[in-house]
Amino acid sequence: MKSWLPFAGILSLGVAIPAALAQGGESIPMREFFRHPDRAYYRISADGRTLSFMQPWERRMNIYVQPVGSSALPLRITAEKDRDIGDYFWKGPDRVVYLKDIGGDENDHVVVVDRHGGAPKDMTPYPGVKAQIVDALPEFPDRLLIGLNKRVKEVFDVYDLELSTGKLTLVAENPGDITAWGADHDGQIRYAIATDGVNNTYLYRESGSGKFKPVLTTSFRDQFAPQFFTADNRKLYVASNIGRDKVAIVLVDPATAKEGQVVYARDDVDVDGIVWSRERKRAAYVAYQTWKAQRHYLDPDAKVLFDGLEKKLPGYEVIIQSTTDDESTMIVAAVSDRTQGRRYIYDRKTDRLTDLGEVAPWLPEAKMAAMRPVTYTTRDGLTVHGYLTLPNGVAPKKLPVVVNPHGGPWARDGWGFNPELQFLASRGYAVLQMNYRGSTGYGRKFWEASFKQWGFRMQDDITDGVHWLVKEGIADPKRICIYGGSYGGYATLAGLTQTPDLYACGVDYVGVSNLFTFMNTIPPYWKPYLAMLHEMVGDPEKDKALLTAGSPALNAQKIKAPLLIAQGARDPRVNKDESDQMVAALKARGIDVPYLVKDNEGHGFRNEENQFDFYEAMEKFLAKYLGGPVR
Repeated sequence: MKSWLPFAGILSLGVAIPAALAQGGESIPMREFFRHPDRAYYRISADGRTLSFMQPWERRMNIYVQPVGSSALPLRITAEKDRDIGDYFWKGPDRVVYLKDIGGDENDHVVVVDRHGGAPKDMTPYPGVKAQIVDALPEFPDRLLIGLNKRVKEVFDVYDLELSTGKLTLVAENPGDITAWGADHDGQIRYAIATDGVNNTYLYRESGSGKFKPVLTTSFRDQFAPQFFTADNRKLYVASNIGRDKVAIVLVDPATAKEGQVVYARDDVDVDGIVWSRERKRAAYVAYQTWKAQRHYLDPDAKVLFDGLEKKLPGYEVIIQSTTDDESTMIVAAVSDRTQGRRYIYDRKTDRLTDLGEVAPWLPEAKMAAMRPVTYTTRDGLTVHGYLTLPNGVAPKKLPVVVNPHGGPWARDGWGFNPELQFLASRGYAVLQMNYRGSTGYGRKFWEASFKQWGFRMQDDITDGVHWLVKEGIADPKRICIYGGSYGGYATLAGLTQTPDLYACGVDYVGVSNLFTFMNTIPPYWKPYLAMLHEMVGDPEKDKALLTAGSPALNAQKIKAPLLIAQGARDPRVNKDESDQMVAALKARGIDVPYLVKDNEGHGFRNEENQFDFYEAMEKFLAKYLGGPVR
C-alpha cells in the first residue's frame, strides 16, 4: 500500500455496516441512524485544486466535484441509480475511479469518470467477470494495475489499464495458483503469492519482465504478507508471524525472504500494517489495534503531523482520508465512538483546518452511547476482548441485551462509531460484542484455537460472554437476543440450536446455515482456498459428523426461539439457499420466522430503502420478544 490510508484484508464472510441515544424524551427515528449523509466521502484531487464528495441523487450516493475554496455549485459527475457508489479515489488531477457491481453480485467493474463530467466509462465491461485493483499506482496518473478473472473464473490475471484509452495490456498471466500480486514503486509486478490450498509460496522476480522464482513456502498458518518496497525497490516491508505468535513488520531481502530488521513488533497484539508516505518516500507509521486503533511512528514528520492535528481536534480520533500528491493538503476526519464526526481540509503549509461540516448532525453526539472495552474469561481459560454499549440514562441492571458477534469470522470488532449499536442503545438495549477465538489481531494461537470449532468452542466463547453479563447483573436472562451478519448470522443460528434456552430470539442477516452446502456454493475465486477452509472449518468427507453437528439447518429441531432472517438474493458468498433451508425447517415446526429477501442485494443490504426495511423489521421483532419500545 502506497498511501496514508488504512489497508484491508481478503477472504472474509464479513458484512459491511452502513457508514452512514438518549433514554427519555423522544427517540431518534430509526431512519436517522441509517439514512445517507447529506454530504460525505470527501476526497482531494492529486493537485489539490478540486474537492470531491458524495451525496444522494435519485436516492443513491453519487460523486460531485467543485474547485477548492469555490462557492460555485458542485457538479455531479456520476449518475448511478441502481446502487450507491461504495467508494472512489482520484487518479491524477482530472479523473475519478470507482468500482460497481450489479445487484450485489460482487463482480465489480472498474469505472472512470472525468472531473468535468460526461458519461462514466466502464473499463471492464465483461459480464460475469470480477475486477480487482491490484495497485492504484498513484505515481502514474494514467495507469492502474487490475486483476481480472475473465480467462479463468477461479484466478486473476494482472493487466495494465491505460485510463485515457481503455487499453488493457496483460502483464502477468496466472498459472492457476496465484492468489495475490504485488508491484514495486515503478509499477512493475515483482512478487506474487501462490497456494496449493494449505501451503503458500512467495515468488519473486528481479524485474517486471523476468521469470518468477519460488523463494519461500510456508503453511497457511504462517503469515508472510508483503506490504511495499523501500524507495529504492531493494528491500521489502512484510507483515510476518513466522517464528513468532504475533504479526510484526519486518524488513526482508525480497530475493531470499530473509529478515534483516524487525521494524515493529508487540507482545500483546498483531500489527495491522504499515503506511507509506509517497512524498517523503519512506514508511510513515505502523498501525495496530489494542482496544482502539493506534499508531507507532517511524517518521518524525508523521508524528508531528498527527500530534498537531490531535491538538487541534482534542477528544477525537484523527484519520487522514485523502491527500494530494505532495501531501501538503489533506482530508481529515475527526471521529469517535459517539459520532461520525466532522471533515476538514487541512493545509500543512499554513497549518489551517477548513471545516467541511458534520457528517450526521441529526445524531447529536451528546445523545449517543459510549462503546466501552470489556474482557472476560472463557470456560477453558482464554481471555476474550470485546465491547459493551449501554443505553444512556438507565442503570446497567437487568437490561434487555442484544448479543452481536461479528462476521468474518477471521476478522475483529473495533472501537468506533457504529450506527447499529447507537440505534439499539437508543431503544434501551445493551449490546455486547466479542472478539471470540479466531478473531484476528490477537496472535496465531488465538486464531488457530478456532480451527474446526464453528458452532463449538467459538460458540462457547459467545455463550460465556452472555453468562458473564448475567453474572454481572447487567443482563436480564429472560430478555437476551442474538443478532449477527454473515458468520455472525451463523453464530446466531448456532446459538439458537446449541443453547436453545439462552436466547429469547435471534436475528440472522445473510448467515451460513449448512456447512456442506455453504462450501459447495462459494464463489469460484474462493476455490483456491477450499483446502484451507477444510482445514479451518472441516472437511465434508473426513469431518462429516463434525460438520453435521455444526450445521444449524441440520439441527433446526432444537430451536425454540423465534427468528428473523434477512437475505440478499444475489449473495455470492452465502447463497440464498442457506436462508431458505432454515426458513423451511422452522416453518414446518411452527416457529415464528419472518423472512426478508431483497432481489437486488448481495451479501448485506446496500440500498437505503432495503436497510430501512431490515431495521424496521428488526425493531418490531426485538420489541415483540424483548419488550423494547417501537417509536
